[in-house]
Amino acid sequence: MTAEIQLTQASGSCCSPSGSCHDGTGTEATTGRVTTVYQVTGMTCGHCEGAVSEEISGIEGVTSVKAVAATGQVTVVSETPLAEGAVRAAVDEAGYALVGQA
Repeated sequence: MTAEIQLTQASGSCCSPSGSCHDGTGTEATTGRVTTVYQVTGMTCGHCEGAVSEEISGIEGVTSVKAVAATGQVTVVSETPLAEGAVRAAVDEAGYALVGQA
């Protein structure tokens, strides 16, 4: 089960020309957007995913958030790179712990 919050409708694909959404570095710029994958501990269910997604979506510049409890990964798409402190504060507010970038 996954929770995803899509804040704006974007045109085109978020994936790279190779068809991969990730290049293995944890952060990827795509058509003026930045995709960053974070590792979060403590999520166990859809409610957890929704809580984390909701808090992170409140950060200025975030356009979408997808949290997956099974892996503990949270994929965030934003207009510009986010300050890790802002993401950490949002995850803490939701009641979970940010490990860092995946």
